[in-house]
Amino acid sequence: MITHIRGKLIEKNPTFAIIECNGIGYYVHTSLNTYSKIPDSEAVKLYTYLSIKEDSHTLFGFADKVEREIFKLLISVSGVGNSIARTMLSSMDPKQIQHAIASEDVATIQSVKGIGAKTAQRVIIDLKDKILKTYQLSEDSVQSNNTIKEEALSALEVLGFSRKQVDRLVQKIIQETPEITLENIIKQALKNL
Repeated sequence: MITHIRGKLIEKNPTFAIIECNGIGYYVHTSLNTYSKIPDSEAVKLYTYLSIKEDSHTLFGFADKVEREIFKLLISVSGVGNSIARTMLSSMDPKQIQHAIASEDVATIQSVKGIGAKTAQRVIIDLKDKILKTYQLSEDSVQSNNTIKEEALSALEVLGFSRKQVDRLVQKIIQETPEITLENIIKQALKNL
């Protein structure tokens, strides 16, 4: 397997990058998350995953090893292929995916285009234990963050914001500062809306 590619950035697009390495141009599929982290400089390094199928060889590139590992975990789930896994990584960053799976947040996973309720539940069932073990998350901290998140979302709804509008923002605030209080979550959310 090709574990990484380092070379000259020829072209950068939200869905792919072309990297020249020793005179060969590699077309590397990327997520929006990786696209935003690829520097505009000429030299670039991406961690890769090579998908080999009967009719194609497809190279996927990732900004870091964590994103690549999440991608590999996602495609191990029945019903989640390369494109759905890439769409998930474009819709959420790896930490958001980890938290959604660990906290059994079906609605967040289902909010990704192409994922229905059954697939979202299958992702949680298949990956929750692996995510908790691999990333050393405790169920207690995940559950307490989930309760605070629900309380913050409810409070923001009372203030006139739709749940869909503020869900990702609240999730991001909690991930950046896990020990944050409910009051500070609401204050930060209001500043960013």
